[in-house]
Amino acid sequence: MEAAIEVTDLRKTYSGRKTGKIRAVDGVSFRVEPGEFFGILGPNGAGKTTTLEIVEGLRKPDSGEVRLLGRSPWPHSPELAGRMGVQLQSSAFFEFLSAREQLDTFAKLYGAGPERSAEMLDIVGLGDFANVRAEKLSGGQKQRLSIACSLVGDPELVFLDEPTAALDPQARRNLWDLIRRINDEGRTVVLTTHYMEEAEALCDRVAIMDAGKIRTIGTPAELIGELDAPTRIAVAAGQLDSDQVTAIAAGETVREDEGQLVFETRDPQKLLTALAADGALQGLSVRTASLEDVFLEVTGREWRE
Repeated sequence: MEAAIEVTDLRKTYSGRKTGKIRAVDGVSFRVEPGEFFGILGPNGAGKTTTLEIVEGLRKPDSGEVRLLGRSPWPHSPELAGRMGVQLQSSAFFEFLSAREQLDTFAKLYGAGPERSAEMLDIVGLGDFANVRAEKLSGGQKQRLSIACSLVGDPELVFLDEPTAALDPQARRNLWDLIRRINDEGRTVVLTTHYMEEAEALCDRVAIMDAGKIRTIGTPAELIGELDAPTRIAVAAGQLDSDQVTAIAAGETVREDEGQLVFETRDPQKLLTALAADGALQGLSVRTASLEDVFLEVTGREWRE
């Protein structure tokens, strides 16, 4: 089956007076299958945005090849553009236009009728706000309107650049439901996000970029499994004396942290059984490895600009 996206040895270098040459994209290759939900993760400056801009046909690479739905996105192809939808991290709407007017404008660009605008407003939950000017909408409503604009042309391939940035937890979860629905309809979705739990919950596969390169790629479960991290079990401190702690830890790592005893173990069942036997389950929490642990392992913990 032909890939929805195929990227081969993509490279892009920028030059600056102070910074010299910066390899924003340095030999990036990946493949996205039709109908797949694919995530691109990485710290600031990793090369995610430049990679996406090249894939979307907004920027020309120095070298390498991109095939988007079987065609090259560069130079710009109106036919290809009509088969894809792009939601940018910061969307700029037309001044003084209502939500419905915004969508009508985008619909005309894609050759869709006004009935499609009305349908999209209902799909993203903005039917009651059709006549509200875009600048009067809340942050979450603006993000939903932005996604509606990217979908009004009924694209096969959708790019979402940090769609839930700066949203409260309720708005973020509501957008997750909408994004899942987009993918369940058979569309290929490419997502960039700084929220690891979002990528873990939504993506079939993720690529983690750093310094212009893809450092690892796979399903969230595969990447977490490859990390082989211990399970962290925490209970309220003060329930066990030092001899009990030593016996339960049985040579594994244990530390006290902000009123909790935190055990790191490769055998959580045995440790939980021992804690239960000593009646020391108050404040119990169990944390296994997550995609965030993988991200930090791959990209490091240093501050990024």
